[in-house]
Amino acid sequence: MMAMILCVLAFIACFVAGRRSLGQGLVALLVFGYFYGILRANLLTTASHFIFDAGMVGLFLAYLSSPQPAKGSETVKIFTVLLMVWPCLLVLLPFQPLLVSLVGLRANIFFVPLLLLGSRLKGKDLITLSLGLAVLDLIAVGFAGAEYFLGVPRFFPMSPVTEIIYASGDVEGGFLRIPATFSNAHAFGGTMVTSIPFLIGLWTKAEHRLQRLLALVAMPAALLGVLMSATRTNFIFGSAMVLFVLFTAKVKPQHRVIFVVIVVAIGVAAMTNVRFQRFKSLGDTEGVTERIAGSVNRGFWEILVDYPMGNGLGGGGSSMPYFLAGQVKNAIGIENEYARILGEQGIIGLVLWLSFLFWFYSRAPVAFSKGPWATTRRLSWCLAAIGAGTAWIGTGMLSSIPGTVLMMMVMGWTTGKQASEPERAPAPARRPLPTSRPAQIVTVQ
Repeated sequence: MMAMILCVLAFIACFVAGRRSLGQGLVALLVFGYFYGILRANLLTTASHFIFDAGMVGLFLAYLSSPQPAKGSETVKIFTVLLMVWPCLLVLLPFQPLLVSLVGLRANIFFVPLLLLGSRLKGKDLITLSLGLAVLDLIAVGFAGAEYFLGVPRFFPMSPVTEIIYASGDVEGGFLRIPATFSNAHAFGGTMVTSIPFLIGLWTKAEHRLQRLLALVAMPAALLGVLMSATRTNFIFGSAMVLFVLFTAKVKPQHRVIFVVIVVAIGVAAMTNVRFQRFKSLGDTEGVTERIAGSVNRGFWEILVDYPMGNGLGGGGSSMPYFLAGQVKNAIGIENEYARILGEQGIIGLVLWLSFLFWFYSRAPVAFSKGPWATTRRLSWCLAAIGAGTAWIGTGMLSSIPGTVLMMMVMGWTTGKQASEPERAPAPARRPLPTSRPAQIVTVQ
């Protein structure tokens, strides 16, 4: 019953907020995205799997009911349609049971319309979104701190939903990786990394002092969250972002000094706590090589030969609810996002996605152009580009909650030209005060 109520609440909240503004709608959606993992873990019902989905539907309906096309988004619209139409056609083919195909359809197209929403982002929406991310990051890291001291099992009971959390007890001392409020630690760390560019933008662009202070507090919290998640890929992304800001971003000297102090403080915390040092395993080159080779090579060519048209939506590795996992025919398991797309959408679907990504990479000059949110755009584009470029060593690029929301939104936003900030209207010119004319002297003859 509680899960059903939350589904209705998510739909209404995202629809109402989305009607008010795109920024508010995205924040409302991210609220349910941030808490989706912990809610689903503690509400073991079928309806709990659709809490976030209900919010997404509400936001999309708000978008459709008040269409305001963004200038220069025609190519985004074309790719959005292409990436959605082909999987919809595959549902009609009898590769998998209908319910499995519908779940697979969600995993393949549900987040794609966010490209369109991202192409409509404006300055006010970005401020609202960044403020929401700052608050949500602080809440998530607060939960992570509680799990650090009290233990993850107190917040995530063992169940089929939390198997991936309990399979990740490889932190020094046998501790579990910390998921905070997310479905797993990788979703936690990835969301923290993806939010940092927006926190930097809020810090440098907000007009109000309290907003800048909030961003300044949220940035080290997000970096700490990456360490607490003990996910190596996110640690690499976060480190690269720090270097990018230090050496290329145009920020005020005092902002640069503050940023350096924050980075040093987080570095000290990482080097003095063994639970934050899982990234050191990156030095094991043999293990890393085997991990990458297994993801890249294992079964990719076999899938291409055996299933050129795919094994059906849901049959190539999309995450299935525990109550449907046993119905998948000829289930394929592989840690490679592009192999998953190949396994479910066949060679046509893979070519469509590779075409879109090729176009996305070609828009780098646009993403790196000058503008009011230039640093945030460049960092966000780089994260999305790296995420897509390394998707062959893992899965979840198209189904992570709420990471995929941010990634797809960023792809739509950074491929369009920046809208210049409206200049303040010049103050109306004052009319000169009338000057008194000198009195005329009349002479009488």
